[in-house]
Amino acid sequence: MAGHPSTYEPKYAASKWLDKRLPIIRMGADFMTYPSPRNLNYWWTFGGILTLCLITQIISGIILAMHYVPHVDLAFDSVQRIKRDVPFGWLIQPLHAVGASMFFFAVYIHMFRGLYYGSYKAPREMIWILGCVIYLIMMATAFLGYTLPWGQMSFWGATVITGFFGAIPVVGESVQQWLLGGFAVDNPTLNRFFALHYLLPFVIAAIVGLHVWAMHHAGQNNPIGIEPKSKEDTLAFHPYYTIKDAFAVSVFLLVFAFFLFYQPDALGHSDNYIQADPLATPEHIVPEWYFLPFYAILRAVPDKLMGILLMFAAIAVLFILPWLDTSKVRSMRFRPVTRLWFILFVIACVILGWCGAEAPDDTAFGLKFVWWSRFATIYYFLFFLVILPVMGMIEKPKAIPESITKSVLGGASS
Repeated sequence: MAGHPSTYEPKYAASKWLDKRLPIIRMGADFMTYPSPRNLNYWWTFGGILTLCLITQIISGIILAMHYVPHVDLAFDSVQRIKRDVPFGWLIQPLHAVGASMFFFAVYIHMFRGLYYGSYKAPREMIWILGCVIYLIMMATAFLGYTLPWGQMSFWGATVITGFFGAIPVVGESVQQWLLGGFAVDNPTLNRFFALHYLLPFVIAAIVGLHVWAMHHAGQNNPIGIEPKSKEDTLAFHPYYTIKDAFAVSVFLLVFAFFLFYQPDALGHSDNYIQADPLATPEHIVPEWYFLPFYAILRAVPDKLMGILLMFAAIAVLFILPWLDTSKVRSMRFRPVTRLWFILFVIACVILGWCGAEAPDDTAFGLKFVWWSRFATIYYFLFFLVILPVMGMIEKPKAIPESITKSVLGGASS
């Protein structure tokens, strides 16, 4: 539905004057009347949920930056002072911390939905790639933010992650020293991480704008993966999808509020409520839960450099996904065999997250976690590099409905 004609007509002299010079009102009005496929389900509401999460993180982050002190001797105490002495600091600091977890939770659902329904396929490759860029910058922002409370996990997490760069041949040591601002995690490191953590959310917001722009140019995908062929196949974004999004956001906020008010520390590590001590290494260094699958991939390989390359490859493969999937059918609703492989892929990702939270030499079901990590890592890459290309060539998909309208009103099977 790219390039649909604008229906906005300014009625007042001021709005006419503004519309000729900066058509911002027209943009908002066109967004509300944007023709969207009429069969979008609740998995499509996570775009609006993610927008809310980003706004929440930016606003709460700006307020926290006004009170936070980026100094190794004062950072931990400044966070505690925010929670105890700053007006509504007891709410704002957990809002930012829990909000990061809610942000990643919604992003993962959004990405799995895109995988299942083939939202990365032509002509929407740029929408997917921009989404992957957003995800990558989100990961960097979250890592930088995790170091700021200057607890035990903050300090040692920063030490471990920045140490990975030292394993890169030739330039690794120089890159590591540039990140640290010296030869060890110290005050220059904290200052650099604070500055970057403050900046990157605004970069994310700018790329989100490009992401939405690309979506409006190429049009939205839908659960059956076929393009709208007539006006009957679409509905105006408002009021149909604004109301649907509002309901989904309300349900999401209930979950958000539960963690915020009743379990604000449940998603963090207990060691991070102990001030950083360079002389006391935690028994088990683990990142935040949303990094655990990649942490498991990193530890699945004995060689440090190979583990780092695999970890980055696990993200890089997402960027080339549109060219790996050879099927001409978008939605896995009509690809029953591939759908089973996808379910196994989701299970493999969950196993990687589980393994990342455990010590590699501990066992579960008679097998060490490092071996569970290896099996899940192998399947992760097999899914993208072998299963999707091969299944696209050999699987015979189910019959696809002639139009969205017939699929919705004609009771087409899913």
